[in-house]
Amino acid sequence: MRILLGAVIAATVLAAAPSQADEAIVTYKSLAPDVAFDLARAALQQCRKDGFQVAVVVIDRFGQPLVMLRDRYAGLVASATAKGKAWTAVNFGHDTSDLLKSIAAGQLSAGLATLPNVVMLAGGLLIQSGGSTVGGVGVAGAPGGDKDEACAKAGLSAIQDKLDF
Repeated sequence: MRILLGAVIAATVLAAAPSQADEAIVTYKSLAPDVAFDLARAALQQCRKDGFQVAVVVIDRFGQPLVMLRDRYAGLVASATAKGKAWTAVNFGHDTSDLLKSIAAGQLSAGLATLPNVVMLAGGLLIQSGGSTVGGVGVAGAPGGDKDEACAKAGLSAIQDKLDF
């Protein structure tokens, strides 16, 4: 009887082990640095075509920079602003222009813009693949966030086929 009870307990513990291991490990999608570079380069090229000197920053899903490109005449704060826009999009889970609309509509507090690292200006976009956020892109330096956002969208369009699967 004791042997049978011991066998049942051992079988139960062993059967539970895989589910505990599954809960201990998290699998996620990650943006490849080469794809991040292609996105940044396409965004920079679009802004150059439009006559703007900008900085483009692509971050991973955790907010860490993968790529930063700054055109030679981009403003001194453009790089930090672009990074902040990308970080804001990733951490709030929405493009920064959508966040601005939510603040204007009173759905979000304007006080959020005072939090560390938050840049509530248009030009920060989420990068998504297969329903998962894999990063963000921020563009800064054009005369207006709408123009920054247009360049960021051009960068995303350039790599969209690599994100869709």
